[in-house]
Amino acid sequence: MNFVEGEIIAIDKPLHWTSFDVVGKMRNAICHTIGKRKLKVGHTGTLDPLATGVVVVCTGKKTKLINLLQYDTKEYLATLQLGATTPSYDMEQEVDHTYPTKHITRALIDEVIPRFLGEQWQTPPMYSAVWVDGKRAYQLARQGETVELKPKLLVIDEIEVTDFDEQQMQLSIRVVCSKGTYIRALARDIGESLGSGAYLTALRRIRVGDIRVENCMTIEQFSQMLRTEAHVESNN
Repeated sequence: MNFVEGEIIAIDKPLHWTSFDVVGKMRNAICHTIGKRKLKVGHTGTLDPLATGVVVVCTGKKTKLINLLQYDTKEYLATLQLGATTPSYDMEQEVDHTYPTKHITRALIDEVIPRFLGEQWQTPPMYSAVWVDGKRAYQLARQGETVELKPKLLVIDEIEVTDFDEQQMQLSIRVVCSKGTYIRALARDIGESLGSGAYLTALRRIRVGDIRVENCMTIEQFSQMLRTEAHVESNN
């Protein structure tokens, strides 16, 4: 692989890693392998630390494609806990409010979910990477500041229920959507539309454009590939 001329590498991001962690780990490993101190490396779309799945990483001259690749369609599998909310709309924060759920049935869910198809105005989560006055929104939120974010227009191409556990009040969905869609915010909005609350308990990005998660490498596999290539070159 020629990392200076540029490569596009699909990684299956592990739980608790940031997208920046993935980029940093790969940059350090590549630079160590090819003997360079610096190399441009970037990703084409942030994935939350509590999410797993596809992160597309570009190196060298192909980092120029990042802005274009960011517009690729994304596909997610998500699990929502109904009847409660957290400030971050996922499990990063503790539950702050609980809501009634006895009225929630599969029939009500099937009535509500189709409302989220097509163009949607969505307000990003307060705990998000949106820039506000030169800082990330999540930085301000963690400092205890109230952050007012403007709604953004996005498109949800597909949304379907894959499972509903009425005893645990857990709802699983598959979503195909445009750049800029926050699945955490979608969970919040679904909870409100059900006359209750909701937050994410699991999120996996299974596709970015034509790249599917089953075709991605883990960080460990990428590191092993580098070691193998370095070993082959050293013996030539």
